[in-house]
Amino acid sequence: MADETSPGIPAPEGDADIIETDYEIGQDNIEGRVGPFGFDIHNPVFVISGLAAVAFVAYALTAPQQASDFFGWLRPTLTSSFDWFFLLSANVFVLFCLLLIVLPVGSVRLGGAEATPDYGYAGWFAMLFAAGMGIGLMFFGVLEPAYYFATPWGDAPLGTVRPFTEEGALIEGNVEEARRMALAATSYHWALHPWAIYSVVALALALFSYNKGLPLSIRSAFYPLLGERVWGWWGHVIDTVAVFATLFGLATSLGFGAQQANAGMNYVYGIPNNVTVQVILIIGITAIALVSVLRGLDGGVKVLSEINMTLAFALMLFVLLTAGAVGILSEFGNGLVAYAREVVPLSNPFGREDTGYMQGWTAFYWAWWISWSPFVGMFIARVSRGRTVREFVTCVLIIPSLVCILWMAIFGGSAINDMIANPDTSAVKANVIDNYAPELSLFAMLESLPLAAITSTLGVILVIVFFVTSSDSGSLVIDTITAGGKVDAPVTQRVFWCTFEGLVAIALLIGGGLGALQAMVISTGLPFTVILLIICWAIYKGLSDERRKT
Repeated sequence: MADETSPGIPAPEGDADIIETDYEIGQDNIEGRVGPFGFDIHNPVFVISGLAAVAFVAYALTAPQQASDFFGWLRPTLTSSFDWFFLLSANVFVLFCLLLIVLPVGSVRLGGAEATPDYGYAGWFAMLFAAGMGIGLMFFGVLEPAYYFATPWGDAPLGTVRPFTEEGALIEGNVEEARRMALAATSYHWALHPWAIYSVVALALALFSYNKGLPLSIRSAFYPLLGERVWGWWGHVIDTVAVFATLFGLATSLGFGAQQANAGMNYVYGIPNNVTVQVILIIGITAIALVSVLRGLDGGVKVLSEINMTLAFALMLFVLLTAGAVGILSEFGNGLVAYAREVVPLSNPFGREDTGYMQGWTAFYWAWWISWSPFVGMFIARVSRGRTVREFVTCVLIIPSLVCILWMAIFGGSAINDMIANPDTSAVKANVIDNYAPELSLFAMLESLPLAAITSTLGVILVIVFFVTSSDSGSLVIDTITAGGKVDAPVTQRVFWCTFEGLVAIALLIGGGLGALQAMVISTGLPFTVILLIICWAIYKGLSDERRKT
């Protein structure tokens, strides 16, 4: 396949190191029609993934108590056993990405030496954020800084001091240190490390598809290691693991989003906050996502992403101005300094006493980001053709990290200020510290600001639209993998995966709630971490060959 690329993917422009292979895109696919609906699926990746998804949903829905018990055991077992592995691996990804910025291979252009970007910076960033972290920022933007600031459960990051007595009285002397560590610990989870994970997958997919002429699939990155064997069972296993990781990573985010949207609707409008309403929300929002699927990438995801980022910026600006812009922006600067000071000790997996933070938060986060990485990585790759590797890594790694730290400083800083000013009446303290209700944290913070009903409604809308864009983008990615790297497979297949993303989220909510969601993320993220570590070597090998060729 010396001069062809996957259907729907442009051929390299200018010089590129095309990989010679006898593999024909779609050669293992099964094509046909069922009534008016066509299908073009990879055998056996689609078959195994689809049947496993159906079986899992059936199990969780028919034996919810058994499923709940199993998931309740699985999550703490995996986090306590493999926390060191997740932390060390994430450190490797960060260092690898930083090296790509300064090494000569950073000059390689994705899509060929003469390729030009398909999207401008505004549209590119909007799609990246909406798909990559939208729901997470809404759910954890207030929760994490507030929780780390005042947690009474003994898992404070690096064992930092608490600013409250057991009776809830403020300890003035501990406030600044607790605030500094809260911002540093939050920034650690939302800055360089997660975006490095996304960058690794996105760069691998973009490089081996746009420059090497291979299918847009995770297995393609393994060609330097496996050669033609990558088209056999080795590749089938890699792509199937990627599908499972993506499916459960998305389901976790959808579950978080449904719980937060339901909590906001209860907080503002008195709508009951229970699993039944959350299931209805998932069904309704999945239906909206299906409409977006039918409209395609530019007409669906791109439009919704840009709308949502406009609304998110408006909400962020409102909180900034009403909560005290000068003080909050000072928090941003302090947060950057604190993050720079504490990122190394927070990244250390050995000799830690703050196991609650390291295992309960960091290990879960890294597994979650890793499980999302096939989805977000492929999506970023789809919209990043024409960038140099140096530009790509800088923009995907550095700039989003700064924006995330700013978001956390604004929302988290406002929440912390409310707890300090009103320790006895703060709704944030009541819903995050005194009674742990994480899905209410955002709305509790907004309650302390003007126009709470309007901003809380906007918050619910943002969660829902982020929900839609994540589901839509995720179904596109899973469909691409299960179609053998084709990006123009029949839309029926995307409808199938979009539907099952919602069903998996429903099954996990019924079969164990947040614990089940987190358990499946960790279990699928663990094997995919190994895959990502190998991909780092494949990227460097591919970039070195590309630079010599061009």
